[in-house]
Amino acid sequence: MTLPAAVLFGSIGTLAETSEMQREAFNRAFALAGLGWRWNRSLYQALLKTTGGANRIEAFALSRGQVVDARSIHVAKTAIYHQLLAEKPLDLRAGVAETISWARDNGIRLGLVSTTGRGNIERLLVALAPACTRDMFDIVTDGSQVNAPKPDPEAYHLALDKLRLGAGDAVAIEDSAASLSASVGAGIATVAFPGENVYGDDFALASDITPVLSPDVILEAVFGQARQTAFG
Repeated sequence: MTLPAAVLFGSIGTLAETSEMQREAFNRAFALAGLGWRWNRSLYQALLKTTGGANRIEAFALSRGQVVDARSIHVAKTAIYHQLLAEKPLDLRAGVAETISWARDNGIRLGLVSTTGRGNIERLLVALAPACTRDMFDIVTDGSQVNAPKPDPEAYHLALDKLRLGAGDAVAIEDSAASLSASVGAGIATVAFPGENVYGDDFALASDITPVLSPDVILEAVFGQARQTAFG
């Protein structure tokens, strides 16, 4: 059976569930700014369709007819989020450890293709160690390396270029429709691995969708892509 040359984890949420931790950080930052905002879970799920934390804050403020310093609020949110990562236990999502182990055992290169801040990635990997560490990945991208964040496919093009691979050589894993658009836009077969606060997202472009990651799911995505190429 054909194995992919690389498995590319996308958003940091494909490794660990941090969405509720981030929502808590947003709400604490709003309190510090004296805004009187509180994002409940259903509202946050809707707001996640806007990518980028500062963009999300700005869009929400505009919807309320308010003008805020979204960047400074987001800086405060990020600091709180990093503190929470250091304080709270964090586990890999279901099947991630097994999939990483399988890839490494079979000489499949691993990537983390994100457009979040570098600090978010570094703090997350510290929190996940020793189960998941930076040296397990052959390529890690962050927002400072691209001009356009997801859903633009630039980060995936960058990762493929650095790995010297074509789009057909890799399988991506993404946790939201917006991020899925980035990997599919780069021509990469993608497994949708929806996060805990993803609600109502359209994953029709995914090669497969799963609540639990596994090597079998990755291989099915490869087989499905090959079948589509041969008969499509």
